[in-house]
Amino acid sequence: QVRLVESGGGSVEAGGSLRLTCVVSGRIYPPYNSLGWFRQAPGKDREEVAAIDGDGATTYADSVKGRFTISKDNAKNTLFLEMNDLKPEDTSTYTCGAGRRIKERGWYSVNYWGQGTQVTVSS
Repeated sequence: QVRLVESGGGSVEAGGSLRLTCVVSGRIYPPYNSLGWFRQAPGKDREEVAAIDGDGATTYADSVKGRFTISKDNAKNTLFLEMNDLKPEDTSTYTCGAGRRIKERGWYSVNYWGQGTQVTVSS
């Protein structure tokens, strides 16, 4: 059974930094081994923040480019999201997911989800 568990959320002031962690337990086989971070604020749709494919290729939402970095440690089955220069508009529940991505098109399916971790950025 696959399980994703996030940690690292919290409250920071604008300009601050946080590092989110997502530990993946269980085996995820290609082509469903792309990993990503998503976020959803109250009253808004869920949006993709960043993704990393099995070959290590990364993609970012325009709103976080240059500020957030997604990475993974395959040996530890752990996904990270380094968030710098945080802004109040980054306030959201951040969730990690795993599934299949299609190059140049994005997510085909997200098959596994974590429970989410809250990030709050004050001005």
